[in-house]
Amino acid sequence: INIVDTPGHADFGGEVERILGMVDGVLLLVDAAEGPMPQTKFVTAKALRLGLRPIVVLNKVDKPDAEPDRALNEVFDLFVTLDADEHQLDFPVLYASGRAGWADADLDGPRQNLDALCELILSHVPAPAQAARAAEPFSMLATTLAADPFLGRLLTGRIESGRIRTGQTLHALSRDGAEIERFRVSRVLAFRGLTRTPIETAEAGDIVSLAGMSKATVADTLADLSVTEPLPAQPIDPPTISVTIGINDSPLAGRDGDKVQSRVIRERLMREAESNVAIRVSDTPAGEAFEVAGRGELQMGVLVENMRREGFELSVSRPRVLFRDVEGERLEPIEEVTIDVDEEFAGVVVDKLSQRKGELAEMRTGQGGKTRIVAHVPSRGLIGYHGEFLTDTRGTGVLNRVFHGWAAHKGPIPGRRNGVLISMEDGTSVPYALFNLEDRGRFFIGPGEQVYTGMILGEHSRDNDLEVNPLKGKKLTNIRAAGKDEAVVLTPPARPTLEQAIAYIEDDELVEVTPRHIRLRKRHLDPHERKRHARQSAS
Repeated sequence: INIVDTPGHADFGGEVERILGMVDGVLLLVDAAEGPMPQTKFVTAKALRLGLRPIVVLNKVDKPDAEPDRALNEVFDLFVTLDADEHQLDFPVLYASGRAGWADADLDGPRQNLDALCELILSHVPAPAQAARAAEPFSMLATTLAADPFLGRLLTGRIESGRIRTGQTLHALSRDGAEIERFRVSRVLAFRGLTRTPIETAEAGDIVSLAGMSKATVADTLADLSVTEPLPAQPIDPPTISVTIGINDSPLAGRDGDKVQSRVIRERLMREAESNVAIRVSDTPAGEAFEVAGRGELQMGVLVENMRREGFELSVSRPRVLFRDVEGERLEPIEEVTIDVDEEFAGVVVDKLSQRKGELAEMRTGQGGKTRIVAHVPSRGLIGYHGEFLTDTRGTGVLNRVFHGWAAHKGPIPGRRNGVLISMEDGTSVPYALFNLEDRGRFFIGPGEQVYTGMILGEHSRDNDLEVNPLKGKKLTNIRAAGKDEAVVLTPPARPTLEQAIAYIEDDELVEVTPRHIRLRKRHLDPHERKRHARQSAS
């Protein structure tokens, strides 16, 4: 039995459809307390559309707040809403506790092990239909991509027809039938548990990984030289946003990390693009920074967070949306946003989405005072919105987004309303200076921290940028008065997370990322240079 996990609700490049094309049945895992979540609808709809018959597993039935009967009814209602046929609606149900390691068809069963689940998979899921095509020429659709330091590029998929053996010569075909490359299979790997194990031969119906290719990627067909027609495949969704990643050139560069050179950063980004089909890396015209395109600022944040943990120092620009020009018309990516929120917060959420040029597609009230909102919102309108959404809904809202398509440019979208507080000195911040500047806005730093000219210290209370001196100490005199030497009490700094910092900055600002610090700064540190560039951009 091969068990394949889907990538979840974030549909990076159509992996869900490609992975569901490898399987013969699905297990729908539902929390017995929460019931079906918004991302459940997305993946389940894809599975039902392919004709797969699901097995429903109600997990965590031993929790105090579990309501398995309600969750089961919600699953049935979800299937009806998704136009499931009568065979799919007649689904078997298991009650389980993953932490305790048991599953049973009866809620009051013996609760011993997972035998009931394995037996149900064997009896309910049909055998691979591809097994009957073992005598035909070899063909396989590449579903996932990985990189191995010894074997190179690895493509994983299910063999649709024929047999494969180590040393066999294949060619790779694109979705339109063009030959990409010819290569010799250097290794055939099968999954045994969580590890890949080399095998000599595999046949139709098996899920394997092949090594030996250098150009073929996800959605390409790997086939015998006699095969000229590619297998039908989902196209890879295009990236919708990009950021510029470069070296850290601030005055504090090189103090935390050990990987600071442009060459090392480029190698790491290219290695990421090798194994992540949703990311594309290209050099900028100047050659000092790199354009990284992906599917959302969260994906960019995960990449940068991994790099900082590996010891890299980087500077990251504000995310920019990638546009298309078709027949003279500018198109921008649109996301389908599904929001589940309490009724009392629905009004403010709809208002914020409309400010960001979102169009309401569906709105309905469900059980438990929850409201479901479905809207089509430009990708650039969602940059930085998630943190604001959590604030508006007191942390109770759930937001999921999926690429919907391309549409005509929606016009300007309002950005950040407040300016920033910028340091005019190099040195260590002083509590007395920060205390006297607290009326100017909220700070991102605390006392005793290293600052430099051009570094962003906090958010200004007004809409313009303001240069301040965080190093100004109290003047010392020989006169003492009551209350003069009281301790300074500062408001705790609002330190932004990496994702918040990337979404917060404007086009003329950067995020400085090191293994120990996340700092915000102006792109041009010198104030005279900032004014000159501001005049040039205005003209």
